[in-house]
Amino acid sequence: MATQPKSASHIAASLLARAHSPDTAETLLREKVKQRPLLLRPTSPDPTLNARAKRQYERHQKAKAQRKTNKPRPLSAAQKRKLSLYDIPPQQRKYSIYEPVHAMWCAYMREILGLSEGKKSHVDAQSAGPVLVSADYHGALLEIVRSRCPSRVGLKGIVVKDTKFTFELITKGDALKTVPKEYTVFRFEVLLEETQESESRRPMVFEIHGNQFETRAPDRANKKFRWHFDPDL
Repeated sequence: MATQPKSASHIAASLLARAHSPDTAETLLREKVKQRPLLLRPTSPDPTLNARAKRQYERHQKAKAQRKTNKPRPLSAAQKRKLSLYDIPPQQRKYSIYEPVHAMWCAYMREILGLSEGKKSHVDAQSAGPVLVSADYHGALLEIVRSRCPSRVGLKGIVVKDTKFTFELITKGDALKTVPKEYTVFRFEVLLEETQESESRRPMVFEIHGNQFETRAPDRANKKFRWHFDPDL
């Protein structure tokens, strides 16, 4: 291997001599080039490193990765439907089970409409419209008064499930009926007082159009109501 002769000047010295004085160039060559420390990564492990703690950390990381691979994946929507997770069991399809839920729903409606504690005895469409659209109808006693399917007219039951496109009702005959919201008008009543006599004062009667309720109950609670023309009216 050929070596550079000692008499030959360093290449950095010639470059520094062009930009600096001889003394400055000599100083920079000595401090920045010849005596500059070269940092190397040690090949042997640091003796101060705790080998026991390192092995314990590696075991924990391996066990964590194992638990992550064994974690079951969440069920898809098709698998949930196949397992009938959201279906009501036949032994729970009884009208008497949901009557207390309906009583709680009536108190809930009186409160959001401002009818509780005798605050007022009437409502108008301007104030009640947005409230009815964003209300939760689980527990409501709905009756179908208009539908494109004549056989559904007159069906009445308590809402046990409010999906995006349907109401599931439990009738007094303990039958579960799924009613589509589209092209259907529902009617329900709200008593002004919890112990109101039917002979003394008539309850408030409301009719809602299912086309305006084709959203999930949680999404409908945050939806803003806007007045618009309904061609089916």
